[in-house]
Amino acid sequence: MKKKKSISYAKWGYIFILPFFITFLIFSLIPLVDTVRYSFYEYYRSGIKEIGPNFIGIANYLSLLKSDMLKYSANTLILWVIGFVPQIVIALVLACWFTDARLKIHGQQFFKVVIYLPNLIMASAFALLFFTMFSTNGPINSILMSLGWVKNPIDFLGSVIGTRSLVGFMNFLMWFGNTTIMLMAAVMGISMDIFEASELDGCNSIKRFFYITLPLIRPILAYTLITSIIGGLQMFDVPQILTNGQGNPDRTSMTLIMFLNSHLKSKNYGMAGALSVYLFIVSGILCMIVYKMTNDTDPDGSKKAAKKKAKEERRRR
Repeated sequence: MKKKKSISYAKWGYIFILPFFITFLIFSLIPLVDTVRYSFYEYYRSGIKEIGPNFIGIANYLSLLKSDMLKYSANTLILWVIGFVPQIVIALVLACWFTDARLKIHGQQFFKVVIYLPNLIMASAFALLFFTMFSTNGPINSILMSLGWVKNPIDFLGSVIGTRSLVGFMNFLMWFGNTTIMLMAAVMGISMDIFEASELDGCNSIKRFFYITLPLIRPILAYTLITSIIGGLQMFDVPQILTNGQGNPDRTSMTLIMFLNSHLKSKNYGMAGALSVYLFIVSGILCMIVYKMTNDTDPDGSKKAAKKKAKEERRRR
């Protein structure tokens, strides 16, 4: 009898994933390597004259440390905190409400759509809308003056608190829906038996939230925090449009990516590359810290108990 030929389909798997790797190589990996390479070079344009690329070592990195980079880093952190803190708090509250079977909330699908809707609006359109609404001659000032609450128009975009609050509020509106949906999915993944057992043991809603819900959705919380940090470091479109690219007032809303964009505008590729590397390193460090803080390697406390037991045994000896 003739033996049947075995057909190997493994090659088709490699063929199907090949387009991804080619695209990644051309559009991501090569530009990334080039960015790091140019960060060690003097490479910019002065008028119509192109200077470089001339190798200058870490001079670009040192120049950035002497510039306003640290100030813009502080601005980015403040704007991120203003947007993220209410975002995660409200998202957690809404996720717990919508997944609580005892509340019997009707029309959940409608509310999910409404909550997620701002996430579908482009950031540029959102920023332009708020710029129009909160300008000196905008509808918000007109309403406040017609109600008699203020006598003169409020310059929302002319004050530090006003501009930062608007940027934070817009980031909150755009992303809290996405965070809520993810946290709802995480809470719904918890077995109902655990909640029922906690009720039988007399556990109230607050204790159930802090001792059951939060620890069990920790991986999703870590993912949310890490993606939010990366997004916060890349904050650009909202403050760029709202302040017309100037970071006003007094550059207090200038973010790191806006600073990077100013170097790209002036064709200073060496400084832009160095700043990109700084952002990459800071993102990596912050994400590692968050991962270490939120990753519980001993959820049941068995490792801690074993260490304690080993310590007691050593003392006895």
